[in-house]
Amino acid sequence: MRSRSIPAAALLLLAAGSTAAAPTTREVDVARSTLTVRVFKAGLFSAFGHNHVIRAPIAQGSFDESADLPSVELQVDARQLQALDPDLSAKDRAEVQQTMLGPSVLDSARFPEIRFRSLTIEKAGEGKWRVHGDLTLRGQTRPVLAEVTGEPGHYRGSAAVRQTDFGIKPVSAAGGTIKVKDEVRVEFEIFGR
Repeated sequence: MRSRSIPAAALLLLAAGSTAAAPTTREVDVARSTLTVRVFKAGLFSAFGHNHVIRAPIAQGSFDESADLPSVELQVDARQLQALDPDLSAKDRAEVQQTMLGPSVLDSARFPEIRFRSLTIEKAGEGKWRVHGDLTLRGQTRPVLAEVTGEPGHYRGSAAVRQTDFGIKPVSAAGGTIKVKDEVRVEFEIFGR
């Protein structure tokens, strides 16, 4: 009987050791974390256009801070994006909102999920990383690079995303003399729970 208890104890110790070495995944604190999209004006008469600030609430996400295989995943419900644009009238802001969510831009009714999943994370200095990953937007997945700074449990950074990479034609008016730039800037601040 004694010889059976030694292997059982050894298995328990191995299992406990492997659990301790397993990576720890933290959930994103969606109430404290923010994701903002900045869309800039362009064109000959861009002085008459507007830059746009879009709030993109994070629906869910997680990150793993282990040194061996760090990773991050974020999900946003495209239908929840909100044009903030404080310089616009309520009517104009509502039009921007409708255009952004509509079929010519995000088509959020058909493609409600925006997802980012890291592929590799490389150290770029003390408290700095370059996060290579896949962004799925409007049903298309493309590579994206994010520059990130932070400390365990709290990260901030940004990435440049071209709308045309995801089949979105940048909005324009007045025959293209007022339009938004193809490249938008995504800024984020992520807190873990």
